[in-house]
This record gives sequence, structure tokens and C-alpha cells, in this order.
Amino acid sequence: MTTYAVTGATGHLGALVVEALLERGVPASDVVAVARTPQKAAALADRGVTVREGDYSKPETLATALAGVDVLLLVSGSEVGQRVPQHAAVIEAAKAASVGRIAYTSVTRADTSALVLAPEHKATEELVRASGLPFTVLRNNWYIENYTGGLADHLSRGGIVGAAGDGRIAAATRADFAAAAAAVLTGDGHAGATYELAGTPFTLKELTAVITDVSGTTVGYDDVTGAELVAILQGAGLDEGTAGFVAALDEGIARGDLDIDSDDLPRLLGRPVTPLADAVRAAL
Repeated sequence: MTTYAVTGATGHLGALVVEALLERGVPASDVVAVARTPQKAAALADRGVTVREGDYSKPETLATALAGVDVLLLVSGSEVGQRVPQHAAVIEAAKAASVGRIAYTSVTRADTSALVLAPEHKATEELVRASGLPFTVLRNNWYIENYTGGLADHLSRGGIVGAAGDGRIAAATRADFAAAAAAVLTGDGHAGATYELAGTPFTLKELTAVITDVSGTTVGYDDVTGAELVAILQGAGLDEGTAGFVAALDEGIARGDLDIDSDDLPRLLGRPVTPLADAVRAAL
């Protein structure tokens, strides 16, 4: 019997990984859902999944959360700027609990990318490798949901505004990334591997063309400079720091930071990735 734990189990990705494990036939009793607020995972507990409190910012909760765990998926935290110490706390708890293998959700080309998000992921990868635990690094590209999540707004406004230029984004759906993670957690031969997980690349102009085709509503792409995007976002209510961060992400896309050609994701899935049009259709 192997016990699998997923951190951030009530988050967008973590919840999907738990579902993917169950769909692969892992008994609910062998799955540990680690959540900052266990009450939010009550539905999982009702299905027989073990739910434990585990807060990245409260190291004292992590030892109990990981007790008896054989394989751990560390889903990267959402608090930019706090990730390295938070992830370090999980890794230390995993070592103390003698976890058999740890997988970490990183970002595309974390060790070489100039993307503003990359440094924290690179630092975490280094901590994982230095832990002495068998490991697997899952370098996830962008989630298509980063765009389809705002689909209603894009349709009502008739467009997407960005500073990504003609940069290509090798995004995939969260469900595809989750299914790949479940395959790695339950499969053999993944120790020491680093996977560059990516979908079929598209530009934001191509994205709006797909949205137009699927929805029947014309949606265009308005490309602006980074400074112009910051001003637009501030005008929409974002603070200067957040607006600058979002603009920096788009400027990274324009540089090609998310443009990658890799077949790791479909190989792990054992099928093609979900097409962009299907993802847009599902969001509608």
C-alpha cells in the first residue's frame, strides 16, 4: 500500500490532482489531502480521503500532515515572495517524515528563464535536489484557465489587452497538468526526472481568434507596451506593484519565456493534450 499526499488540496490544481489519483484507481484511504483549511475539504473526507491540516506558513502543522506519506506532491504556493521559505518548510517536514519521493510543480525552464516567477521556482528546485529525497520536477507552463477564467469579461469587452506581442504560450489545461502529476506520482521510473510540461503554443492573437470562432462573438487582441498595460491595470483598480507584476509576465511572454516545444505532457498523459478550442468551449 502506497500513501499519496497532495498539498494545496483545496486549490485549483491540487483538487484536480486528488481527483486524478482517485480516477486512476488509488483507494481514497491511500490519499492524503493536505489543506490550509481542512474544513474546505469536507467533501473529500466524506469520500474517504484523509484530510489533514498543513499550512506552508505554519511549519508546526506539516510534520503531522506528512506522517506516513510515501509519495508527496508539493504544489507551489500562491504567495509570490513567500514561496521559498514556505516550500522549504514542506521539504524539511518531508525529510523528517521520511517521505519516499517528492514531486514539485515548478515553471517552464525555471533554471534558465528570465520570467519574473522563475527565481522562486529555481530556488525551490535546488532545495528539493539538496534534500536527499528521490524527486521529480514538474515544470508546468501557463494554465489555459489564466485566460478562460476571464472569458465573460473578454466577450463583454470584445477583446483582450496585453503586452505579450507575438510571444507564444505553451499553455495547457489544469486538468491535463493534474493528470500528468497523478501519472508521475503513481508510476515508476520518474525519480530524478525533470519534465517540461507544455501544450501546443499559441499567441494571444491566436487565442482571441479561437474565442471568436467558438463563441461567435468577435474578440480581438490589443497589444500595448508594458508601461501602457500598467496604466490600464491601475485604472482598473490594481495597485502599482500588482499591475507591474502582471505587465512583467506579459513582457516575459513577449520574450519567448513560455514558448517551448516539448512532448513530455502528452507522453505522461498517454494521449494528446486538450485542444485550446475545447478548453474555450468548456469555459463557455
